[in-house]
Parts: sequence; structure tokens; C-alpha cells
Amino acid sequence: ALYYTLYFAYKTMMKSALIASLVGSAAAFAPASTGKVATSLHSMMEVGDASDSTVGSDSMSASLPFLTKPKGLDGYIGDVGFDPLGFAEMFDIKWLREAEIKHGRVAMLATVGFLTSEFVTFPMFQDMHVDDSNLAPTAIGASAMFQIIFAAGFEEIRTNKGAITMETMFEDPDRVPGDLGFAVNRLAGKSEEEVNKLKLQELKNGRLAMLAIGGMIHHNFVTGEPLIMI
Repeated sequence: ALYYTLYFAYKTMMKSALIASLVGSAAAFAPASTGKVATSLHSMMEVGDASDSTVGSDSMSASLPFLTKPKGLDGYIGDVGFDPLGFAEMFDIKWLREAEIKHGRVAMLATVGFLTSEFVTFPMFQDMHVDDSNLAPTAIGASAMFQIIFAAGFEEIRTNKGAITMETMFEDPDRVPGDLGFAVNRLAGKSEEEVNKLKLQELKNGRLAMLAIGGMIHHNFVTGEPLIMI
């Protein structure tokens, strides 16, 4: 009886966690304002302890309405109050936003490359072609993979002028997360609202791409088959 009780409790807990993560993921792609948004378990407990606090629609998270807005996310584009673990209170929010934007950009490139490599192979690499893109690192070998890692590391150091740690990356208060001075001419002449719209589009496409590349990799891993069968 004890076994079944513990098993049932475990299954209930896992289902609750899954539902919360799905709700938060879906809400991350919903229209969001550039003003205050957020959520944190810690702040939820604080509300219960504060004698003069009132819990209303303005104090709750948009993505997880059973939690309160987290601290530290005010004014960031694309945030809908999803920070259940309170990372924004533990780490530099600028550094976290920089990481999210960069991972999103890499994921967008990765989704295109993962799919394209299944059908397109450069002439000099014909003998290395694999239908399963998960096998590409093995096909090209460790030396080529280390070249990619070295190039990425070099570019990270170059664009940040050596300041790549959480403590040093944003020593310059004017440093904007994700702004590397690339294609700034595209923003010339645009209003602040138009620029923020483009930033939000990049952020949401990056979030979707991070989910997508994870799904692609695990599809091939689980099934052992290429992403698209023709």
C-alpha cells in the first residue's frame, strides 16, 4: 500500500511540473508588453508574510498566474513573468538576457543547418555525408569540432573585448545585452516601438528555435532515423 501511495504521489508531482512548464512555454510566445512582468516562488512566499500586501491581477505572473511576479525583470522586452526559480534575483539579469539571446541565435542557425545537412553536402565533403545529422560530429572528426569551438570562443572574446564573465561583461553601464554592433543600419530611422518589435521577434524566434533543435536532436536519437524521410 505504501508503494502505491508513494508512486501515485510521484506521478501527481511530475504531472503538475509538466503542466506548469507547458503553460510557461506557451505563454512565452504570447504578445507581451515591454513593461513590468514576472514570477518567483520566493516572492510568492514573501507576499504571504507581508501584512500590508494584497494579491491581485497586477501582482501575479502572466505566464504562471498562480505565482507572483518575480523581481528584476522590469522593462525587459519579451518577458511574461516566467522565472519560477528566481534566477533574476540570484544572477545579473543583463548577463542572463545576453545568454538567452545568443543561445537563441545559435539555435536558429542550428535548426537550419540540422535540416539542410540532411539534403545538401558540399562537393569536398561528399564522402562524409550522413542522413542522420546527429552523426555529423562523428563524421567530421574531433579536430573539426575543436576548430568550431575555438572559433566560437575567439569570437566571444573579441566581441566582448575580453570581458566574458558575469562580473566583467557589463562593467560598461551602456552595454546592451545582445547588441554587438551587427547590422545596426537596419535599425536606422526606425522608431523605438519598431525597434522593440524587431527585438521581440528575434527573441521569440530564438526561444522557439531552442525548443525546435532540442526536438530535432532527440527525434533522431530516439528513432534512429533522419528527421525527414523521403
